[in-house]
Amino acid sequence: MSEDILTIRDVAEYLKVTEKTVYGLSQKGKIPGFKVGGQWRFRREDLDAWIEGQQRKRSRDE
Repeated sequence: MSEDILTIRDVAEYLKVTEKTVYGLSQKGKIPGFKVGGQWRFRREDLDAWIEGQQRKRSRDE
């Protein structure tokens, strides 16, 4: 269960980007996440759905 909830560091590793990038995307509402006690958390299944949506959007734009 705890592996399904990710921190900013976990997401950065998962997406192969910096923690700063994940934080910025989170603050702007461009990546699905939520705050717990002032710290960002992310559900792996939401991120996977977001990734698929990004891929579909890119395919449509090409």
